[in-house]
Amino acid sequence: MLVVKLGGSAGIDPAHTLDDLAELSRQEKIVFVHGANAVLDEWTRRLGREPRLVQSSTGQVSRFTDRETMDLMLAVYAGLVNKRLVEGLQARGVNAVGLAALDGRMARGPRKDTLRAIENGKPKVLRGDYAGSIEEIDPSLLVLLLDHGYLPVLTPPALSYGGEAINVDGDKLALQLALALRADALVILSNTPGLLRDLADQASLIREIDVADEASVEAAMTAARGRMKKKVEAGCRAVRAGIGQVVFADARVPQPIRRALAGEGTVLLARSPIGVRS
Repeated sequence: MLVVKLGGSAGIDPAHTLDDLAELSRQEKIVFVHGANAVLDEWTRRLGREPRLVQSSTGQVSRFTDRETMDLMLAVYAGLVNKRLVEGLQARGVNAVGLAALDGRMARGPRKDTLRAIENGKPKVLRGDYAGSIEEIDPSLLVLLLDHGYLPVLTPPALSYGGEAINVDGDKLALQLALALRADALVILSNTPGLLRDLADQASLIREIDVADEASVEAAMTAARGRMKKKVEAGCRAVRAGIGQVVFADARVPQPIRRALAGEGTVLLARSPIGVRS
């Protein structure tokens, strides 16, 4: 069982990933998770608005998702991008099914109506946010699809306990799905070769994060910028929880999944026993 997450940043052509999925899915069950940040930004601007990205006190960047933004997110993530990826897989002979994480109550959690952020150097409390976190995964629909030969293509949003669509982090969604499905590996693809010490230097790749070594994790979190911090957190948690192989790798190269599984990119592992945690 393999879970693959394709990031939604600018500069990613999904063709290489789709080619690899088509080849690998002949022999292995795969769940494919994707984002769509860049396309959502594009369509937000087409409609005369600017995306509202805010930074927390810890430096993490997230999207403020008001009701109108959620409407756009449903259209772009669960509609345009999801169905284009399904189309691409179908064209390659893969019987893919596109779903959002709220379908079948696959991913549920609390909605966080307020968002604490730093804007223009000042702390603010923003209200009316349709974002949240994942506390429950029900993989039964995915298992049904996988057992009948389908390749699920999943994307946020998830479902709140109140029955609302909520924006959730796509990497954490992939992590939770990998755990629930007892996946052998989790591959997170983006528009970089992996975790870089210097964003301007592709040769500054950090090739390994030893999750059992606090100093190694701290160095990785220091090097991570913006959304990459969330990827590192999700990857470390996956290793601690027992996922055998976690790799951050480059989506822009041919055979990105197979190269990641062969060790290209940033490999997260535990050099010494750390136990299994949730």
